Amino acid sequence: MLVSLTVGKVDAGVTVLLTPDKRLIEFPSILLPPDISSGSIVDITVARNLSSESTAEQRFQDLQEQIFKSFGTASPSTPILRCRNATQTSVVLEWDPIQLATADLISLALYRNGQKAGNIPRPLQMHTTKISGLAVDTKYSFHLVLRTTAGTLTSERVEVQTHKMTDLSGITITTGILPQSTRENLAAAVERIGAKIVDSVRIDTTHFVTTEGRGIQWEKAVEMNIPVVRPEWVEACETNGRILGVTKFYLDALRPGPPSEDRPGTAGTITQQQQQHQQQQQQQYQQQQQQQQQQQQQQQQQQQQQQQQQREQSPVPPAASPAPVPAVQEKELPPPPTENGEESSSKEKEPEVPETQAEEETEAQNKEEAVEGGDKEESEEENNEPEEKKTSTEQEEKDAGAEDKDKEEENLALRPAKSATLEDDDKDLGAPSPASRSSFQEVQL
Repeated sequence: MLVSLTVGKVDAGVTVLLTPDKRLIEFPSILLPPDISSGSIVDITVARNLSSESTAEQRFQDLQEQIFKSFGTASPSTPILRCRNATQTSVVLEWDPIQLATADLISLALYRNGQKAGNIPRPLQMHTTKISGLAVDTKYSFHLVLRTTAGTLTSERVEVQTHKMTDLSGITITTGILPQSTRENLAAAVERIGAKIVDSVRIDTTHFVTTEGRGIQWEKAVEMNIPVVRPEWVEACETNGRILGVTKFYLDALRPGPPSEDRPGTAGTITQQQQQHQQQQQQQYQQQQQQQQQQQQQQQQQQQQQQQQQREQSPVPPAASPAPVPAVQEKELPPPPTENGEESSSKEKEPEVPETQAEEETEAQNKEEAVEGGDKEESEEENNEPEEKKTSTEQEEKDAGAEDKDKEEENLALRPAKSATLEDDDKDLGAPSPASRSSFQEVQL
């Protein structure tokens, strides 16, 4: 098809062309010949390119087929949920690996009785989960909800009923280190109660039975917080016909019965003999402490007695020592001159007064000390009777010695005065009395 068009206006980018019926057509200037100007007539031929059209159509169909094969043939699969094991208070659920095809995973959630229980962590790697804390002999329903970029998929509901206390079929046991005879007896007991024994620790393992706390499986059980019990727990459950608590059957718990020679000891298990030995050690330690306390009390009492004896002995010498001092001074003093015999006699008698007072004071002190010593001895009679007798006898002897000393001091104080009077009488040539002597002195004066 040939079309003749008149050039109207030429610009740098767009040229205005006029049709024979006076219509305007904007045409790119780059497609026109370079030597055209306003008023030039340009012939344009227009034709359909069928070969190119068919090629493009084929190319588009191939792309559509590729997209369909990549994203349209495979789709995410609905998760299939089932119950793996159930006990009195827990349920173990498992499901097949999730098929997402080309979709991206958003979340995988578990629902219990129509309510969301929580999201499954690492859903592409984990295919099991354990729900604990359920009620005994109660029916529950569970289902999974898978959310992806290709849509939301929901699994079928699974109804599970927890077991009764008398139903022991849900017990799954993993054995650790056991003697051969104990292992055989345990296998027979597990078979009788309808439980299961597995070789390794798994998510559905309910109890780990062993007699020694060591090994890889034991470490894994402790890490997964699985109860580690002795074989006696299975026997006790079989005897009682129901599941029992594991507190008394822990590996490191005290054994309920007396220790037997046939039963092997376990690492970390405290037997009754060890407990008795510990009690004996505690009693011995308490006795030693009591003995030490008694010894300390006796030492304190002895120290107190020694201090009392020292106190009783120390005040006696000072009471007797000052007595002879005034007597010696009185002997050296010459008799003063007197006017009559009465005054001289009265002055001679005056020095005797302080001696008697000193004696009375010493006696009073001795009596007070004796009374104090007696009171202290009475307070200590309950503990040391022999020592009281000794102290009382010593006190009496001391009192007697003090009295004897006082008497001797009195005699010593009185004797110099007598000797002085006798000498004066000899010198005075028969002056019998102090009165005559004083009168004789007056005569001489």
